[in-house]
Amino acid sequence: MYTSRPRSAGAREAHIRARCRVTRCQSRPGEYRIPPGTLASGAWLRSAFSDLRLPVLGMARNDHQVWVRLRMQGRHTGPFVRFRDGRLDQAVAPTGREIDFEQVHLLDIREGKVVRHEALRDDITMLGQLGVFPPAPATALRMLAWRVSGRAARAAAEVTKLAAGAADALTHGARSATK
Repeated sequence: MYTSRPRSAGAREAHIRARCRVTRCQSRPGEYRIPPGTLASGAWLRSAFSDLRLPVLGMARNDHQVWVRLRMQGRHTGPFVRFRDGRLDQAVAPTGREIDFEQVHLLDIREGKVVRHEALRDDITMLGQLGVFPPAPATALRMLAWRVSGRAARAAAEVTKLAAGAADALTHGARSATK
């Protein structure tokens, strides 16, 4: 197994790009498949956290997998909407708080393309930094008010629209690039 820890953030990002060049694959002429949720997840997170940063802490790989250890950092300035079984589970109103926690991502690579992605995130730490777990009284009241007033449902609809728009823009962009 190969392990690497480039020293600078720029070197780490260049190293990842060199190892994982393609994150979409062409299945038929003019038709593209993307690892499920990639753009939707990005739009979802950026709608909740401004100045979102994902500095890479380390990487390891073998012939068909790449593991990336990173931190997720940013400021909670938009609603953080969580879904369960396709339905709104929780919407955390913006707190203005900073988040900074670790994640590990596993990428399965076939023929130079990412074909599967799994993430192990420290959500308990992130929710603690937002005051949600254990719930701070003010945060719990704000979340309840958001749910009762319908703001949580409106935030969920907006995040869903942003995520769908991001995926749709890539799909249309990829198709027009092949014509």
